Amino acid sequence: MPRQSPAGSSISERPHRGAEIRRGLKDVLPVLIGVLPLGLALGAQASHKGLGPGAVAVMTGLNFAGGSEFAAVGLWANPLPVALIVLMTALVNSRHLLMGATLAPLLAHLPRWKAFAALFWMCDESWAMAYADAQKRRAAGALRGFSLPYYAAVAIGVWIAWIGSCTAGAAIGPAIGDIRAFGVDMALPAVFLAIMKGLWTGARAARPWLVSLVVAALTYLLVPGAWYVAAGAVAGLIAAWFWAPRA
Repeated sequence: MPRQSPAGSSISERPHRGAEIRRGLKDVLPVLIGVLPLGLALGAQASHKGLGPGAVAVMTGLNFAGGSEFAAVGLWANPLPVALIVLMTALVNSRHLLMGATLAPLLAHLPRWKAFAALFWMCDESWAMAYADAQKRRAAGALRGFSLPYYAAVAIGVWIAWIGSCTAGAAIGPAIGDIRAFGVDMALPAVFLAIMKGLWTGARAARPWLVSLVVAALTYLLVPGAWYVAAGAVAGLIAAWFWAPRA
């Protein structure tokens, strides 16, 4: 039976799959506008390093984390520094540890294979949108705020747009040059900040994010390489644990 929200509207615990997919696609459409130019920029940069469209499609489809892919392409050289690229990829992607930890309670009711599949397609945008949507649904009266069809529509939509735009960028990169000169590399961070605005619940809850930001910025200024990503993630986790309410 559906629960009644505080306003009297019915919140279904098992929303219609098709409606949730359509809702996810509608919500993610503005995000894709930011994904496309950034993917074109990555693909174009990769083409200048000798990577063809096929290689770019495989890399972006399996890794699916734009920050680490930009780091890998930036380090691409002959001979290929494999160990360095692997290390930098792991460091840049370390933020997924924190993101996955926040999604874990929302995925606890799912079969393990579904939870693992959901985490494979997790990226900055799908994580932020799914988490914000789950919080809104819980506030409206749904016992389980997380909607898997909604999340799947958002995550797979971003995945397809990312692979497609990166592959297209690799195909046309030699003809258009480095399109980052037009500032398109700021499109995705701007979209992510807009999404994060929906998660804002007050300055008190944002303290771990502030700690993470300060530590990451200081590490970026003082330590060479991508260590600032791991440092910021660890600092945010410690701060969240320190300020977590105690029973």
